[in-house]
Amino acid sequence: MAKKGNRVQVIMECTEHKTTGLPGTSRYITTKNKKTTTERLELKKYNPILKKVTVHKEIK
Repeated sequence: MAKKGNRVQVIMECTEHKTTGLPGTSRYITTKNKKTTTERLELKKYNPILKKVTVHKEIK
């Protein structure tokens, strides 16, 4: 039987990439525990278009 968990998939999108006006987007998919982390995630991830580590925030 499958486990019923509190983990949900979230999409992370780069915040710096929007302001540059360059085409394309940098997005990552990750999971988070909905019970312990109620606010939106904010992680530093690599952006291959800008070629540097930037802040990615949870969308949706």
